[in-house]
Amino acid sequence: MRSQVIVSWGQPSTYHFDLEEVQPMPHDLARQWLDDQFTFLGCDPIRPTGKVLTADKILCVAQAAGEVRFRETAHRPWAMAFARAASAALAKPVVSVDVPGQALSY
Repeated sequence: MRSQVIVSWGQPSTYHFDLEEVQPMPHDLARQWLDDQFTFLGCDPIRPTGKVLTADKILCVAQAAGEVRFRETAHRPWAMAFARAASAALAKPVVSVDVPGQALSY
């Protein structure tokens, strides 16, 4: 089964992370990683109720981290951790994150 995460800031700024040969991240660790990054990057809940869904965390963390963390080789370990966490937290093998459109699909 194909396993990848795609993070896009629009064409040509689309980054593919192949997770086929990467050790899967346990679900609880993935959720904790996203929680930690959400807090560390100073993300705010996007819903007026203050409730933060897993999809919201993924979108907010990607946006707050910025395209540079996905583009530059120096940040590749962080970007791969993000991809592993997004895939595991959603329990989906293929996840697409459209940052400008604030949309997540799988």
